[in-house]
Amino acid sequence: MIIIAHRGASWDLPENTLPAFERAIEVGADAIELDVRADRDGRLVVTHDPVTRAGSYPALEDALDLCRGRIPVLVELKTPRRYRRHDVVARTVRLLGPDDGLVCFQRAALQEARAIRPGLRTVQHVGLGVSIRGARDAWAAGFANGRVTGRGIEAARALGLETLVYTVNEPERMLELAALGAGGVFTDRPDLALRVFRAARLGA
Repeated sequence: MIIIAHRGASWDLPENTLPAFERAIEVGADAIELDVRADRDGRLVVTHDPVTRAGSYPALEDALDLCRGRIPVLVELKTPRRYRRHDVVARTVRLLGPDDGLVCFQRAALQEARAIRPGLRTVQHVGLGVSIRGARDAWAAGFANGRVTGRGIEAARALGLETLVYTVNEPERMLELAALGAGGVFTDRPDLALRVFRAARLGA
């Protein structure tokens, strides 16, 4: 099971911050997911919500520098169409390391990214405007925790896709998803997820 720290170790520390990313590395998560938008000046900043003047956000470059060589990063582009004038897809792809990847709800952004860098790991969220078949060129399909089904996981796996579920914070649900065949979870609690699956392996 791939354990992806959702916005870092965001159960313990403020989400999408450098301390939350550092904590995810410390506990041994397999990867970190973070959200990126462009601010008014076109800077790529780490935030889930729209940028406001009052906010203070890490720069994407700083977050990637912190993680480089230590843990893969899955960068989720939030509504990239809104920031087309800032060329956010191409600029983000250029910053990613060889083990990093790109996540998005918008299929066109991931198609653009793969055209720029063939072989880039991409995660296509499905079920909200994009079908499982529509994710076939991605590395993985991302399923919402409240909507995922065993049938959907099977369909994605039949297309050769990894299967990831967001956002999962309850131990019982983590084990249920593993039994359904999910390949990984986005979680605010990577330390808990690691303990859950470690215990499950020991008890097997």
